[in-house]
Amino acid sequence: MPKQKTHSGVKKRFSLTATGKVKFARPNKGHFLTNKSKSRKRKLRKGSYIAGKNARNIKTLLCK
Repeated sequence: MPKQKTHSGVKKRFSLTATGKVKFARPNKGHFLTNKSKSRKRKLRKGSYIAGKNARNIKTLLCK
């Protein structure tokens, strides 16, 4: 049985913390920033964590 390969797109977008949580950066911070309010851009600076089945799916794609 061959080894499972790590998904390249997931590898670039998500990371695992030491406790096993899946960390990601908020989207919508790339361009068209003049249309977005200051408070919205400020909230987008902080990352967030994924929970539940989505986190489990991402961990399988990361081969963890």
